[in-house]
Amino acid sequence: MAVRVLHVISARAGDGAEHQLRLLIRHLPQQSEVVTLSPPGPVLAGLRASGTAVHEIVSSRDLDLGAIVRLRRLARRGGFDVVHTHLFRASVQGRLAAWLAGTAQVVATEYHLDEGRRTVLAHRGRGRFTIAVSALIAERLRRWGVPGNRLTVIPKALDPGEFGFDEALRAKVRARLGIAPGTPVIGGLGRLEPRKRFDVLIRAVAEVPGAVLLLVGDGSARRGLERLAAIEGVADRVLFAGPVRHARAMLCAMDVFASPGRETFGLVVLEAIAAGLPALYATCEPLEDKAVEGAQRLTPHDPESLPRKLRAEVLCLAERAGGRLEPRSAGDRYDAERMAAEVGDLYERVIGST
Repeated sequence: MAVRVLHVISARAGDGAEHQLRLLIRHLPQQSEVVTLSPPGPVLAGLRASGTAVHEIVSSRDLDLGAIVRLRRLARRGGFDVVHTHLFRASVQGRLAAWLAGTAQVVATEYHLDEGRRTVLAHRGRGRFTIAVSALIAERLRRWGVPGNRLTVIPKALDPGEFGFDEALRAKVRARLGIAPGTPVIGGLGRLEPRKRFDVLIRAVAEVPGAVLLLVGDGSARRGLERLAAIEGVADRVLFAGPVRHARAMLCAMDVFASPGRETFGLVVLEAIAAGLPALYATCEPLEDKAVEGAQRLTPHDPESLPRKLRAEVLCLAERAGGRLEPRSAGDRYDAERMAAEVGDLYERVIGST
């Protein structure tokens, strides 16, 4: 019989974990259903539209007995072999529900460690296996007490074919956003949260005459960023696009990509170079030991590094007469098919270990 997997996720709309789950399910050979503990955003709505069962058990607390009971009922009724949790609240509630439902194996993916040491409580216990999406996260989990024999690193991934450049799509998006032809567009993508450091990007754009900044995503820092743009005198040159189902169209509309956040894996940088954009970044784990044309790391502790490099990229754009760079990648290690194959193999191993 085919292995059945119940994915439990507690991502906020637009969180990168939603996209990783979408790619994982697309390429997994195992049968999958999804439970979201947060209101579903456009990514999960798209997953449902493509035919995957997406159940909603909205819960705002880390320990919600009502949600756990409903999860247990769903897990038992579906006869799932594995419960795979994504993010902290999903790990807490999904683990308890799986135990109550008699599902022996629980796999958790840890995307970041916003919850600090408290996260470890969701990664201990019999029948518990943890996927860390980066070596840094894995090392911190080991240091905090997660057993090494139940911990594996499977990096975040993307499907490069999803980011192909389309001139007609570019023109359509820019017209909808009111961007005049020939205007250089600097782009940022991700949750609008303080750790993403989009405030640094707004200040930098103030030093790049004639350029427009396009921020794609939403989050708690949005109002503060809007106020900052007004204070810096660039409110008319900063566009907030909100969350989108997929980044391709917005990346097509951009000319230069910037990722100033230091607490990040850097997957958005890989998406940008796959779309043919020059990319500036503070941190990108996949590019630490790999040089990719048109991808430059910002100079640490140099506040002028970002505006200086942005001005240089805008000049290069003019020299190319607005032409696009060729799509590039960081290699097969970050391909969605490879990620799904490794996760699928883990499912088979953990089921076989019971």
